[in-house]
Amino acid sequence: MPAVDQLLSILDLEQLEHNLFRGRSPQNGWQRVFGGQVVGQALTAAYRTVEDEDRVAHSLHAYFLLGGDPKVPIVYHVDRIRDGGSFTTRRVTAIQHGRPIYTMAVSFHAPETGFEHQVEMPKVAQPEDLPSEEELKARLLPILPEVMRLYWERDRPIELRPVDLSRFFCKEKVEPKQYIWFRANGALPDNFRLHQCVLAYASDFSLLDTALVAHGRSLFEPDLMLASLDHAVWLHRPFKADEWLLYAMDSPSAQGARGFCRGSIFSRDGTLVASVAQEGLIREKAAK
Repeated sequence: MPAVDQLLSILDLEQLEHNLFRGRSPQNGWQRVFGGQVVGQALTAAYRTVEDEDRVAHSLHAYFLLGGDPKVPIVYHVDRIRDGGSFTTRRVTAIQHGRPIYTMAVSFHAPETGFEHQVEMPKVAQPEDLPSEEELKARLLPILPEVMRLYWERDRPIELRPVDLSRFFCKEKVEPKQYIWFRANGALPDNFRLHQCVLAYASDFSLLDTALVAHGRSLFEPDLMLASLDHAVWLHRPFKADEWLLYAMDSPSAQGARGFCRGSIFSRDGTLVASVAQEGLIREKAAK
């Protein structure tokens, strides 16, 4: 099955009861469930309880409580907090082994007109001028830990094209910023709710890693432990997740074994379509 079809299958949750849904994880060898998967599935579960088709997600705020177990399904319970005149609010709890592993509040908004402004998209190389997926694999596979190498060797549902690969091969401490083009690795159905869920899934890629740039380190180093603690996404404008999007990331702060990172996601024409913020655990593993 093509990787993008597998992603669509993972986001297509099974309904167990009125507000109860079940999702599965791909069996790709990871010891923990990828955080973006839980974000995307939780948003899907919340959408299944929003009957008004005109209402689209505009923000979500989440906490990762426990690492997910990829060997067993995840159950999502949705609380229908409020159905107002303009806004709909839901709370989603992801459960495994009888315990909450993730919780998220998400808000949906009916279309309105109002003031408009946005920041300018950074000027970076276009995706066609950057190494392809195969070229990227050829350069990165030799330096990846075994678990990551097994994942990168497979077809992946999200195609990534970093603007600058040098930080993966150089230990220089530089300004904590990075830019990555991404898109779904195949055509998606014409369903904007689904495109939002795919973007939510992809928004967890590489974001926390930005905090390591200031220290000349990378997530590929086996003596580092990285884990998302919380995650917030604001969805501003329409987009297509199977077309190139630029993820512009920076990290204003790291302290107390936690890194704080922000991201702005732009379509190719310079439209700011989403903003992301995350704090995550960054810990050096104790020597054995």
